Parts: sequence; C-alpha cells; structure tokens
Amino acid sequence: MQSPQAPTRQSVDLTAYPDLIVIMLGFRVSSWRGFFSLVGIGKGLRAIQDAPPDGLLAHEQCLFALNHVGIRQYWRDLESLERFTRSAPHSGWWRDFMKLSNGAGFWHETYARSGAMEALYANMPAPMGFARFAPPLDPVGPFLTARARMERKAG
Repeated sequence: MQSPQAPTRQSVDLTAYPDLIVIMLGFRVSSWRGFFSLVGIGKGLRAIQDAPPDGLLAHEQCLFALNHVGIRQYWRDLESLERFTRSAPHSGWWRDFMKLSNGAGFWHETYARSGAMEALYANMPAPMGFARFAPPLDPVGPFLTARARMERKAG
C-alpha cells in the first residue's frame, strides 16, 4: 500500500501585471426565453475563447447553479477591458440585453490589483455579491461606467 502523497502547493508571481483586472460575470436564467438568450451569448463566448481580444489573459467558465452560469476573466489592464466592452460582440450583447432582458439577469463584479472594485447587477431576482451588504448606487450620470465606479473614493 502506498503512503498518501502530500498536496502540492504553488503560488504565482504577478509583478509583470501591475494593472491586472479580474472580472466575474454571471448570467442567471429565469425562463425559457432566458435560456435561449444564454445560448446566443454562448456562441459569442466561444469565439472569444478561440480568438482572445488584445489584453485578455485568461477566460474561464463556471457553473453557479443549473440556471446560473459564470465567467471569470483576467485582463492586462482596465483599458483593454474597456476597449473590448465598447466593441462587437460585447457592445451588441449589452445593447440587446438592455432592450429586453428575455427572462434573464446579468451581473459583473470587477476587481483591480490596485484595490479598486465595482459592480453592476441587471434584472437579478435577489441581491448577490456586493449587493448583499453594500448600499445600492444607481449606475447613471457620473457612475455610468465601470471606470467611474472604480474611481469612486470611500467617503
């Protein structure tokens, strides 16, 4: 009988990524229409994996529940992430989602290596993530963009 092997441990050196951005995204389906919306977005996500945009370091998918899928992405910097979100296919997904949610909710939480964080929740049935403990902030006017929300100082 072999003796049990100790688990291996490893860490990483992030010094080459001083402006690293980690974004968690989720899509929660609440109806069959939402399921079909998710399938449509899934095609675009596969394209992103096959041809990553400039600045995307890694893209991982996860399953929170049978009706709640997620994505974790690592970006070189906020500028790369913003460039991607303002171009196709992302800009089209967001435009279409905001016109009609189609029985689905969407959220994202963004974390910067600098310590800045921000979040957006759209059509979610219950508070989750930061929304479970932090007061709401309408994403309008000076807080319309992720960058503006990340730059907001405590106070």
